[in-house]
Amino acid sequence: MTLSKFSIFRASSLLLLLLHDITAANAIPASATTTDDTPITLPVAKRLNFTGSTKILQHDQGRARHLLTQAAGRLGTGISLSPSPEASSIPATNQLVQYVASVRIGSPPTTYQLVVDTGSSNTWIGAGQTYIQTWTTRQTRDQVSLTYGVGEYMSGVEFTDTINMGVGGLGLTVTGQSIGVASEWGGFEGVDGVLGYCALPIERGLLLINCSRFLPTVTDNLFSQSYIQNDIVSIYFRPTQANNVANGVLTFGDTYMYGIVGAINYAPITATKPSSMYWGINQGLRYGASSKLLTSSPGIFDTRTTLTLLATGKFSPWRLLQTLVGAEFDETTNFFRITPAQYNNLQSLFFTINNVIYEFTANAQIWPRNLNSAIGGTSDYVYLVLGDIGWNSGLGMDFINGMTFIERYYMVFDTGNHRVGIANTPYTRATTN
Repeated sequence: MTLSKFSIFRASSLLLLLLHDITAANAIPASATTTDDTPITLPVAKRLNFTGSTKILQHDQGRARHLLTQAAGRLGTGISLSPSPEASSIPATNQLVQYVASVRIGSPPTTYQLVVDTGSSNTWIGAGQTYIQTWTTRQTRDQVSLTYGVGEYMSGVEFTDTINMGVGGLGLTVTGQSIGVASEWGGFEGVDGVLGYCALPIERGLLLINCSRFLPTVTDNLFSQSYIQNDIVSIYFRPTQANNVANGVLTFGDTYMYGIVGAINYAPITATKPSSMYWGINQGLRYGASSKLLTSSPGIFDTRTTLTLLATGKFSPWRLLQTLVGAEFDETTNFFRITPAQYNNLQSLFFTINNVIYEFTANAQIWPRNLNSAIGGTSDYVYLVLGDIGWNSGLGMDFINGMTFIERYYMVFDTGNHRVGIANTPYTRATTN
């Protein structure tokens, strides 16, 4: 009997990427069965890499500058930023916080560890494990080149191949997926490459040198090959105090109701460029009951940015953290820090997105205290995950909501409807940090 593509999945055609706990102590249960009631899962790990000298703020500001200037270049708007000594000094070293998926490529397949990235649409390998060609491999002979920030890049040749995303070969199989194979790369030690699913205008066709043909993402191909019914990716994380802990799921094609509290509220992609080139929205922000920081300003979500970054304006992040919170900037960690007594008085931030208010609690605003030593901090202080984006407001990207924000909410990246969905989760108001 021949099975149709939909017959091995439940009706909603979910692919869940389960964040895998290497110790399995706190893992959300996974399953490799293919019944109508159980989705197929794929291990993904959150990793902290602090083997180099780069600080998180340095990395994030370098990433932010790249996203802004890359989009401006594609739009021909010519945004020019003043030189940043902090960003320009970032060495080609490990990305500091990674969300890594195990993806099988070829037939017979080889498993590669790929960084999950909302800020790019291209999939490439070769940073670690060598690409192994099989009978499903096809070389296009097109040259490829990508940059992600200061010290993070790849160049090589494009291939197409079969990708399987599931446990034990039972998951979703994409055929003819464009894959860059790196001959040179920097900044991706400890992983094999990137799994990108931006699917917005900035990255379409960006992989190839001197070529503008459409390059579908893995999600695009899952949709066009009828494995999923909706061209969306949703992500759900649980805040964690430790490294290598399973803390959520990534879903292709639908939403995972387990991680949602209340309704998913959708916001259209902002019309303001260059944020409109990524997963960008308009957002307001206030501290406590009355201190307004942003009024419907454009910015983006990005899974490869760790902190929540704000541009300097009338109410700059420096004024917020130093005047309203009483924080001081710590030169060792490049984080703002407060004392435990000040933390007890820290008020919530409130993000307004498409007329819906989301509370970012005091606990959500701090780096996990059990991991203070990982960033060079001490147990005497509490470190804040808010930082300066590195430029003044008014350039079309006034904030980046990084993973410290995303981990507190259920996020839906809806390519088909050009929108972002946000919902509370059981961990939105968790006190785990």
